[in-house]
Amino acid sequence: MASFSLSGALRGLFAKKTIDDDTWDDLEAALIGADFGPALADEVVEELREKVARYRTTDPADLQRMLREGIEERLAAFDTTLTLSDRPAVVLVVGVNGVGKTTTIGKFAKFLRGYGRTVVVGAADTFRAAAVDQLATWAERAGAEIVRPQAAGQDPASVAYQTVEYAKAHGTDIVIIDTAGRLHTKGGLMDELGKIRRVVEKQGPIAEVLLVLDATTGQNGLAQAQAFIEHAGVTGLVLTKLDGSAKGGFVLAVQRQTGLPIKLVGQGEGVGDLTGFTPHVFAQQLVG
Repeated sequence: MASFSLSGALRGLFAKKTIDDDTWDDLEAALIGADFGPALADEVVEELREKVARYRTTDPADLQRMLREGIEERLAAFDTTLTLSDRPAVVLVVGVNGVGKTTTIGKFAKFLRGYGRTVVVGAADTFRAAAVDQLATWAERAGAEIVRPQAAGQDPASVAYQTVEYAKAHGTDIVIIDTAGRLHTKGGLMDELGKIRRVVEKQGPIAEVLLVLDATTGQNGLAQAQAFIEHAGVTGLVLTKLDGSAKGGFVLAVQRQTGLPIKLVGQGEGVGDLTGFTPHVFAQQLVG
């Protein structure tokens, strides 16, 4: 699957002289290969068939434009803007372990620092000692401050509270709080997140709750994250490890299934490889 490229598959398809029966089969196969999922791929192809018939075109260049515009329209139905106007703006970052949550926080801090914002990260994933050290490393790379647990196994909610307290005392613009991705029971984890929310909200509103998903795990990753969507008050999605052409369809599929906007995308390993999500740019990259 790693070698699949939607833009490559479409290039051959759109290079043909005319739109014929094979065009539709090839297009559907290309969309499914790019993680659109069978239902969404079928929907997209049917919409395009109707448009092609309505405009009586046989030019593959028209089909390419219609596909690009249709994808952009679907993506633009969601508000991808990060809501960070509060001071401090508090962001909770949630997700199952292994999706790149801690590294994403570091990259997000770097992204915000690039816009001149001051950032403090709170190491509230106190159940994994390695998580605190890893977060500290990424915070340093990003030029952000960090609030660590004062003792091993400190209550995560109290770390979150201290982080917001730090931001208020130092006039810091943005607070990003790391949270646990796994406890012994799923119920316990959601209770813990609820407690963090309540403690933080005593000091002010939470600006965003961002759920990190690993794009390479596709539907499996989404199924694993369902409990967060149901119970954690998620306001937006962050997709990591997103190869724009190989897994791009997952962007549309996940927004459609969750009803949540994608607010950030990560397409590399470096500290600067996280960007805001722009439907127009993404559709252009995906379709060409």
